[in-house]
Amino acid sequence: MLKYSFSRVLVAIPTLLILIIISFLLMHAAPGGPFTSERPLPPQVLANIQAKYGLDDPLYVQLWEYLKGIIFHFDFGPSFQRKDLTVNEIIAQGFPITLTYGGLSFIVATLIGGTLGIVAAIRQNTIIDYFAVGISIGAQVLPNFVMAPLLVWLFTLGLGWLPGGGWNGGAWPNLIMPVIALSTSYMASIARITRSSMLEVLNSNYIRTARAKGLPERTVILRHALKPSLVPLISYLGVAFVGMITGSVVIDIYFSTGGMGVAFVNSALNRDYSVMMGITILIGALTIVFALLADLLYAWVDPKIRY
Repeated sequence: MLKYSFSRVLVAIPTLLILIIISFLLMHAAPGGPFTSERPLPPQVLANIQAKYGLDDPLYVQLWEYLKGIIFHFDFGPSFQRKDLTVNEIIAQGFPITLTYGGLSFIVATLIGGTLGIVAAIRQNTIIDYFAVGISIGAQVLPNFVMAPLLVWLFTLGLGWLPGGGWNGGAWPNLIMPVIALSTSYMASIARITRSSMLEVLNSNYIRTARAKGLPERTVILRHALKPSLVPLISYLGVAFVGMITGSVVIDIYFSTGGMGVAFVNSALNRDYSVMMGITILIGALTIVFALLADLLYAWVDPKIRY
């Protein structure tokens, strides 16, 4: 296992490096720049600004300087639009907020979705199964950009129970609606995957053998069926976690949480290359890390798997 983990880390490093290079080249290939606007700057002023940020250097020189800053100093450079902040500071402001409600959404989606899937599989073709499947389908057809305004309309404008936006230091009333809006569609996917996997395991030969030996149904489910049924789910959970942490643009816009999603959208609209690159690299690194963690969990869930 240690050897496998080390080999995956060695693969992850050049993968992340390739991601940085391709993203850098694509962003600089797009027409325009961070200092172009409807009212163009005088050529002399534009030349001075580009010289200050090194944008007048050849592209390969800019790429090398950028890579040196990341590798040796973990420095993503200054923001071209928010001149009083660096990219590191922008990420440090928004990422903890996004991580908080994204992590809570992951826990809620996993617990509720996994429980619904397991119960639906155990009580297949009963009213409980139909109820769980119905909730999953309903949650699946209500993505976060639909769920968010509905929640604001119901709980803020209608009932007046919860604040319609803001962060307020992560207070619980401000967390409830973002967590619900972000977790529902992932909860539905987790429930469907868990139900399908559990049904497949429950129909396998070794489960029939366990039941034929007279083991209690609780023991059959918890000891023999649960862990093998989690294998397909684990591969999805890694992707889901990264999606909840980084795919929060709608949540940040509707609820004004101040997370990382708004910074990414604003940087794309303003062509703030350095902020876009910093967030892209962070997303890529998180994806690689959690893909590795998911692979390592396979061996714990199913000992038959060997790397």
